[in-house]
Parts: sequence; C-alpha cells; structure tokens
Amino acid sequence: MKPVGQLRPSQLIFTFGVGSLTDLPSLSVIIMGLDEWRDEARLNITEERLLAAVRALLGAQVEALKLAPADWDADGLKPSEPGLGVPVAAFPRWLRCPRCGAMGTIDRGVFELREDRYRPELTCYVHAACQKAEKPRALPMRFLRACRNGHVSDVDWDDFVHSGMPCANGGGGLRFTEMGGADEPVDLMVRCTACNIPRIVADVFEGEKYPSACSGFHPHLRRYDAVSCSEPARTVVLGASNLWFSIVLSVLSLPPRNDKLARLVAEKWALLGIVTSEDTARFFLNLPQAAPFDGFDAAQVWQAIEKKRTADKAAAGASAEPADLYTPEWRILSDPATAPVTEDFQLREVPPPFGFEASFTRTVLVERMREVRALIGFNRIESRGEFTEADVAADERRVPLCRGSEKWVPAAEVRGEGIFLQFREEAVQKWLATASVETRKEEFSTGHREWRRFRKLQPPEAMFPGLRYVLLHSVAHSLLRQLAVECGYAAASIRERIYCREASAGVEPMAGILLYTAASDSEGTLGGLVALGEPDAFGRLLAGALASAALCGSDPLCAEHPPTLDPKTLHGACCHACLFASETSCERGNRFLDRAVLTPTLKHADIAFFKPAAEV
Repeated sequence: MKPVGQLRPSQLIFTFGVGSLTDLPSLSVIIMGLDEWRDEARLNITEERLLAAVRALLGAQVEALKLAPADWDADGLKPSEPGLGVPVAAFPRWLRCPRCGAMGTIDRGVFELREDRYRPELTCYVHAACQKAEKPRALPMRFLRACRNGHVSDVDWDDFVHSGMPCANGGGGLRFTEMGGADEPVDLMVRCTACNIPRIVADVFEGEKYPSACSGFHPHLRRYDAVSCSEPARTVVLGASNLWFSIVLSVLSLPPRNDKLARLVAEKWALLGIVTSEDTARFFLNLPQAAPFDGFDAAQVWQAIEKKRTADKAAAGASAEPADLYTPEWRILSDPATAPVTEDFQLREVPPPFGFEASFTRTVLVERMREVRALIGFNRIESRGEFTEADVAADERRVPLCRGSEKWVPAAEVRGEGIFLQFREEAVQKWLATASVETRKEEFSTGHREWRRFRKLQPPEAMFPGLRYVLLHSVAHSLLRQLAVECGYAAASIRERIYCREASAGVEPMAGILLYTAASDSEGTLGGLVALGEPDAFGRLLAGALASAALCGSDPLCAEHPPTLDPKTLHGACCHACLFASETSCERGNRFLDRAVLTPTLKHADIAFFKPAAEV
C-alpha cells in the first residue's frame, strides 16, 4: 500500500507536528499524539545535550529523541506498511456537501467513508444521498474554535443555528448556503431544515452573538480537560497560521575536544547502542561502517561504550536543572583553534570583515555542522516565542504531546554550513555605556513589560534580554537579508542563532551571531554561504547591509516607530521592508529589532553602533 501523504522529518517539527492540521489529498486531518505513534519502529537520534535539556523540561522519564518515519527499513518494516507512518484523524469533523449544502458530523451517517485500497490518496467522505450529483466528495467546514490554552474544536453548528436552544421541531439536519460570489462569512448561511431558522455565518465571529466558552477539547489526545478552560474561545479559519506554533529546542552537535574514541562512539551510537559485550564490539569492528575505528581494538571500543552508557544513565537520573544550550557552543565557536574536525563539525577561522576590524574579533567559517531539533510541545492562537533556551521554556500554556508523560519526543537532524561572527567585547561595552543607548534600553524595557502584560505573563519584567541582544539580533537580520541576495539560498532557509549574555560574577560575556543554513540529507549544503565569509566579501556584504538599513522604503513611519507604541509588537525602527525575516529564520518572532542601533536613521542619529566613516 502506498503512503497517503508525504511530509519531511523537519516539517513534523516546525510546521505539521503533533496537534497541527494538514491536508491529505482528499481529507483534512490532525496529527495525533505520541500515544498513537509506533515508537519502536523509529530510529533514535543521539544528542546528549539536547536530551538532557528535554529531560529537564519534561521529566527524567524521557528515554530518547526519535526520528520521524523516513525511507528506511526497521525490523523488517517499511514506511508504506500500515501503522508505521504518522497517525492522523479526520478533523474538522463537521463536513458539508458542495452540491446540495447538506451538513453533518462524520459520525451522524450523513456522509460515508469511501476507501480506495489501491489508491489510498483518493480515500474521502462522500454524500451518497445527494440529489444534485452522484456521491460528491464532502468538504470540511472551514471554521473552528480555539483558545490560547491550546484547545481546538468544531463550531457546534446545531447550537449556533438555534442560539443554544433545542430545535422546536426535533431537528432535521442543517444546510449550508452561499448567497453571494464573494465567499465572505457575511455571504454564507446555515439553515435548519426542520424549523427553517437561518443564521449568517459571520455571527460566529461576534462574541455578543455567539458564546465564547471554550470546550476544553484536545483532539490530538482524544480528550477533554477535566478542569473547565478559563480562556475565551475565538473563531478561526481552517488553515490559519495561528492554529499551531511549535515549541522546539535545538542544539549544534559539538564533538569532544580531546577524546577521539569517545567522539567516534557518540557519532556511531545508533549502531553501538545495541552492543552488549566485547565480542559484539569485535563483530562491529569488522563491518564497513567501522572504518573510522582503525587503530582501536575491541576492548577499547567496549570500554568506551560502557563509559558512555554509564554517563547516559547518570544524566537520566540527575536532578532536572535547566540546561544551558548556548554556552558550550559559544566556547567552541569563539576558540576554533582547539575544535576537533569530524564528519559533522569543521571550523575555519578567518580575519574579521574588511573595514570592520574595530567592531569584530573574528569570523569563523562553519564548513560542516549538524543541528538536532526536538519538538517538546506547541501553542495555539499566540506564539510565546521565548524558547531560545531550556531555562525559559517552562510554559503553562504548552500543550503536551501525549496523554501521559512523554517517553520520547520527535526530533530531526539537519546538516549544513554557517558563518559565526564574534563582536569585540570592548566595543560593545563602550557602546552600551553611552547615555543615548541607555535611553533606548529603557524604551525597550518598557515595551517588553507592556508586551508581557498584554499576554498575561508574570512577572512582566522577566526575561528582558537587554539592548546587547537588540544589537546582535538587528545585525543578524540585516546580514541575513543581504546574504540571501548572493549566497544562492532563499532567505527563509537561512537561520540565526544569537549568543548574548552580559558579564557577571564568574560568567563570561557573550556577543556573537551564527547565520547558517542546513538540509535534512546526509551531505547537507553546498558551500554557497561559507564562501561569502571571507574578509573582503563579508566586509562588502556588511557595508551593503548597513547601507540598506539606513533608509527604509517605509520611512519616516518606520524610523519613528518606538518600542512602546503597541503591546502587540516589540520592536523599534524596523518593518517588513527592512529587517523583518520569516518565521523559519528568526528565533524571537521578529521582536527586539531596531535599525537605529545599527546606523543613523531619520529619527535617531546618536545610538548607532556602526559609525559613518567620517566619524571613525
């Protein structure tokens, strides 16, 4: 049997993960919870730092990070075999006939499931009793109810049409009618065929005309919450982008600095994890995959396996402390001379961008890298967007991936290349100490508090990253847009990773950005990004990025935008015409951005980090 749908593993992390809605060729479906996934047939992904971070958030019972189904065999199973793929259920459950307008839920008998065993992509629901056509394919009703606590359900169309009262004539079914050609909610009507009561669909968006009580339903878990939901439900359109926001943790795979054997064991753990004795290790060394282990005997390999296994058990039983995901990466990226070279990690240091030596310490070309990403939950309606590190991911609105405690979480690995740019710490400190920058910092701090109050996040002043982060983030976005013009990759495929921290007692400061692109195949990307990191090319690109940031097509409105203008947003002088990037690129949802910290603008000329050549 052929698979019905096709999603890449990375899409099951960022776009169509557990709890999200997607379209099959003939059905709208929801991705079901992990309780219904066949985890025993999935490959484990080895990444100790990420697994420790996930355990700190979800509990020590998490055993593994597992890859989504792909084109591989496991225990004799193939992706096309029943039960191996990602399970889904039809949702919304309310359907309508496009010819006669008859409405009903899947379980009311109005529509029947037509299965096609030889072409499963044609499986659909049909209206067998339609008087205007022969068994037309049913369509989903395209309006849903969702709340900020992650619940989602169908609109109860019976309740809506009768305004919460039972049908006076006992109920006879509903009919959907399109009254105009604009296909707007005001042109759509639902009518009861028994009592002939009509209702305009647009009323479902009006809180005064339709109750806002939330049902508390999690369809991906097939359950209602035991405690009634206090959040008001709002009507959303099927396919709306705010119906699902992933909560993802990600790390760069860092090889051990000194122990080559430990590094090799970690790289091949998918195979070595099943080794149970020295004899089995000796058998492994005879396989083609064991070529990198030349020079090591079975006893050494077995000892390294046992050492890793003991360390993993100790980590699993350790107290759940929030993990610092960025500091280990910063230390190895800022000291590339000591970084080992492996199949998945290779660094090369070059001088800073030409003409910007006073602002940057070094440029590091990440010629090979591996990133592992894990899905730990999701939000609806509102993206919290503050999940850049494990210690800020505790979220009372995080929707769980299964009914109980997660024993594993979906993960994906990608390989690629990148450019790491390290700022000169003394230049950053000097800039932060100026009075105009301090004033801008207070404006961002005020806007941050209002942004959190608007979303009922407590305490309002928590997790403010400071103007250091605004500078790094704005440079990253400006460079990202400029790189996309010349590197050959789309802007949406280039991601940022911001290393930002103020100095404190016993803690080193961080000021650096990593711009990278990655793909899910084994080879990664083709070098187009790294080639632009050489000093001359990168200096030219950075100068062009700053020139573009100086004047925006939306000026003067863009330049005059203060961080305190609207609690729904949190940015200074920036917009879609200058600094905003796609959701796949930005780690903070296009917040904490400001062109004014980069270069003089029409509104602010005294807070720029990069000064015009005449002032240097």
